[in-house]
Amino acid sequence: MPHRRIPRPPGTPKESGDPLAATGDTLRWGVVSTGSIASEVTAQIARLGDATLQAVSSRDADRARAFAERFGFATSYGGGATPSFERLAADPDVDVVYVATPHGSHFDVTKAVLEAGKHALVEKSFTVTGAEAEALVGIARERGLFLMEAVWTRFVPTFHAALDEVEAGALGDVRWIQGDLGFRATSDARRRLWAPEDGGGALLDLSVYPLTWVLGVLGFPDRLEAEAELTDEGVDAANALTLSWAHGARAQLLSTLLAQTTRTLTIGGTEGTLRTGAPLTGPDAFVIERDGSVHESRFEPSAPRYAYQLREVTRCIQGGLRESPTMPLDDTIATMRLFDEARRRMGVTYPHDAREF
Repeated sequence: MPHRRIPRPPGTPKESGDPLAATGDTLRWGVVSTGSIASEVTAQIARLGDATLQAVSSRDADRARAFAERFGFATSYGGGATPSFERLAADPDVDVVYVATPHGSHFDVTKAVLEAGKHALVEKSFTVTGAEAEALVGIARERGLFLMEAVWTRFVPTFHAALDEVEAGALGDVRWIQGDLGFRATSDARRRLWAPEDGGGALLDLSVYPLTWVLGVLGFPDRLEAEAELTDEGVDAANALTLSWAHGARAQLLSTLLAQTTRTLTIGGTEGTLRTGAPLTGPDAFVIERDGSVHESRFEPSAPRYAYQLREVTRCIQGGLRESPTMPLDDTIATMRLFDEARRRMGVTYPHDAREF
C-alpha cells in the first residue's frame, strides 16, 4: 500500500468539514497587498468565525484606504517614508499577516513580519530562491512563530480523497503521472508574470500545483530534467519538467503562460488510472478507470477554495503549532531547491540569486 506523503489536515474528513466554523480564539489579521489575490483571500478571511480584519498595507495610501473601507479593516497603511508593510508589521493589534505581494518581494516583507513577532501566511511561490526560503524558516523557528506557504491545493477535500484512493491501492503501483497547467497571458515585461525582479515566469507561478499532486503520490524525485521557452527578459514563458524516482516511476509536468491547456492531471498505476477534473488546482471531481469500469467521484465544496488553508493556519496558531503538518516548512524549502535546480537547467536567473545571507 502506498505511503501517504501529505497528511490530511484535521477538519477535512471524507465527507468534508466546515472550515469557516470557529475552532478557538479570534485572530487579528493583517494583509500586505491590495491586488486581486489579496482581495479574494481577504473576502474569505472575513468569513471565518474566529477572524477579524485588523490592518492592510499598500505602497499607495489611497489604495490601502479604499481596500480597508471595502472589506472593513480597522486600519490601513500606505505611502510615507517607512515602507507600509513595516508599519503594518509593527502594529501591536495584528496577530498574523497574509503576504500577497509578487514573489520578488516575499522575502523582504515576510522577514519584516517575522522580525516584528507576527505569524505569517505567504503566497506561493514562497520565495524566489531556496536560500531565501531557508533564511525565513530559520527566523520563524528561532522566534517560535508560525509560518506557512499558501499552497491551497494541499488542503481541499478532493485532493485528499484522491490520495485516499491511491493509498488504498486503487491504482496498484503508481508508475506514471502527467499534468499540465497553462493559460495565455498578455505579454508585458512590466507585469509581474514577466518581470525577473518579480520572480516572473511559469515555473514559480504555476508549476507548484501539478507538483503538489506528484509530491502527494510519489514524494520528492531522485532526478529532475527541465527545459523551457524563455522570453527576451530571460524568464520562462513555458517549461516542461521530467521527474524520476529510483524505483522507476516518472512524472511529466507542463506549465505555460502561452496557451490554454487541459489543466488536468493523470496518475497511472499498474491496475488503473485516476484523472482529475479541471482545474487540477482544486478540482470538484476525479475519475478512476480500472478493469474496464469507470467511476467518478464528485464533491460539493463546503466553503470557498482558500478557506481550507485559512482554517489550517488558524487552527495551528490557536493550538500553539509553529508549522502545518500538511504544509511543512521542510517541504517548502525542498520545493524551492527543486525550482532552483529547474531554473539552472533552463538557464533562468533572477536578481535574487545574488543575495547573500
